[in-house]
Amino acid sequence: MSQLAGKPVHRNATDAIWASQSKAPAADKALGSEFAGARPLLLLLLMTLLGALLLLSLALGSASIPVDQVVGVLLYGEADQQAWTNIILKFRLPKTLTAMFAGMALGVSGLLMQTYFRNPLAEPFVLGVSSGASLGVALVVLTTGATGGALLAGLGLAGDLLLIIAAGLGAALTMSLVLFVAVRIQSSATLLLLGLMFGYLVAAMVSLLLYFALPERIQAYINWTFGSFSGVTIAQLPVLALIVLAGLLLSAALSKPLNALLLGEDYARSLGANLDRIRIGIVLATALLASAVTAFCGPIAFIGIAVPHLCRALLASADHRLLMPGSCLAGACAALCASLIAELPGNNLVLPLNVVTALMGAPVVMLVILRQAQGKL
Repeated sequence: MSQLAGKPVHRNATDAIWASQSKAPAADKALGSEFAGARPLLLLLLMTLLGALLLLSLALGSASIPVDQVVGVLLYGEADQQAWTNIILKFRLPKTLTAMFAGMALGVSGLLMQTYFRNPLAEPFVLGVSSGASLGVALVVLTTGATGGALLAGLGLAGDLLLIIAAGLGAALTMSLVLFVAVRIQSSATLLLLGLMFGYLVAAMVSLLLYFALPERIQAYINWTFGSFSGVTIAQLPVLALIVLAGLLLSAALSKPLNALLLGEDYARSLGANLDRIRIGIVLATALLASAVTAFCGPIAFIGIAVPHLCRALLASADHRLLMPGSCLAGACAALCASLIAELPGNNLVLPLNVVTALMGAPVVMLVILRQAQGKL
């Protein structure tokens, strides 16, 4: 399970970090100046990089396909060889689009959590959404027994859909509980602690199920926890896309309130912000984005922590009107890079996705911790 590093306190070094990052948006005029200079060009560069990674993801794999043939399939629906057309449309295109949507969701939801909790190590799954999804999958996979396990494996795509439904129901239940608490509790630190405690409680329940499960069922559950972008079919993709787009639109609407929150709740309240609505909006957007990714792809680690920090460093800005699209684009790029590395183009070996994301994201988090210790953030 993903857990939050660091203590959720208000008046400490963590607040100093966010205070130093939020000097720029101290007033509306200062916020407008964030769009000056090269930042729009950097966003354009991220868009160009994303386009290149999309083409590479469709072209590279166990069978390499020329880029011009990939473009031909995307524009005209066919390549010189029918096998290439089938590989792109039936396998690589769903996986590539899934990685793009998942990266966008994780990047933006990580940004929301880090701003709301004023903690640079907060992540999308800190509210326990991933834990709820994991419990749903564990109940299906670990309690089926030998006969049920064989039946689940034999269902093919239907079995995968059952796991998605189980994860989605677990995440939805968690989201409902978090929203119920968020309406009644004003303190973000209390909400954070409740999310962490729920995560520990669910982890204990999953460990109990693992203890009594059959070995082959344990292996099936472990495989799910590795994460994967290749389990979503072209028919399931619109559902993932709709949920992610809804979460992204809600997040974009919160850009200005998030800028105000950088200087504290008192400052945001003085500007006339409705903190209750902002809190509910942040929790709902994060829950939608995180639950969609977990249900369809498994618990994808580190992208949600690392991407917001990369965007702040790249754009040199604390303005969420820049960071929101930046995190969206950078998250998609990071997910596609992880997918490409995991596939090891040219080989049949596929690495666990969370192994790759950890190798990519852990150095970023380590750098954040070191810079925090040195007081440079």
